[in-house]
Amino acid sequence: MKVLIAEDDPVSRRLLEATLSKWGYEVFACADGWEAWQILQQPEPPSLAILDWMMPRMDGIQVCREVRKQAAEPYIYLILLTARNQKTDIITGLEAGADDYIIKPFDANELRMRLRAGRRILDLQTELIYAREKLRERATSDSLTCLWNRAAILEILQQELERAQRADMTLSILLGDLDHFKRINDTYGHLAGDVVLRETAHRMRATVRPYDRIGRYGGEEFLLVLPDCPVPGALALAERLRLAVGGEGIALAEGMVSVTLSLGIATSEMAGEIPDLLSAADAALYRAKHHGRNCVELATVEDVTDRSPVKGVVG
Repeated sequence: MKVLIAEDDPVSRRLLEATLSKWGYEVFACADGWEAWQILQQPEPPSLAILDWMMPRMDGIQVCREVRKQAAEPYIYLILLTARNQKTDIITGLEAGADDYIIKPFDANELRMRLRAGRRILDLQTELIYAREKLRERATSDSLTCLWNRAAILEILQQELERAQRADMTLSILLGDLDHFKRINDTYGHLAGDVVLRETAHRMRATVRPYDRIGRYGGEEFLLVLPDCPVPGALALAERLRLAVGGEGIALAEGMVSVTLSLGIATSEMAGEIPDLLSAADAALYRAKHHGRNCVELATVEDVTDRSPVKGVVG
């Protein structure tokens, strides 16, 4: 664990540094509060800091206050080192954001115990952050394909559309649907259908750009959000996706099965609102199905103005 020592007295600083190094800590030492504050603002700063109360440029109290203003993660555990032992002084330090304090001259055993207490709290916080991120992941991802779920991809679409409008860029979306997917479920069973969906998701992720986003929009339907991607780029990417999904069969326990993908494209140049954008992409996808499937269609201005429900060829 990385520990920062901020102490202007060179003798005390060297003693602390030697003691903590002997206990296995990775020690960063400095002589004033301003330098300590600079270190704590760096990427991956020490997670535990021992700060002398009285220091040049910034004292330990000021450093505590600045750290707590950031409210950053991961948490930095702050221990004040002070010769002040009045209750009012201790309260002042804790109110400034310190987690603990040590009275000078420090006792090595007491210091070791207070550091252990800090490590336990930091370990617990790490576990809580991990648990929170896992919950967030479950709330925004599709459990079968590990793509974004419908709610999450629509939220991403809203954010990217607003960003495209601010930056005067073109946002494209692709609506893709696996052809005759019901036949796979009916012929091989739903477990085989799950294998096909997972493999399709894998092939799509391997094909798109790093900053494109893919979500499972429906059962076998996928929504792709393509930032800064005008029509030519969207057409080229859609064609690569079609070939990636349909280029090779997918291995099932029962044997190989062929899968193809139909796609509809719409761009923010055609529509500035999400319902219009989705409706246009859906109309283009319908035409791809109507024209024989396993192809790509681009939405037109008429698709944007006609918001009537699309009916006809499915699957």
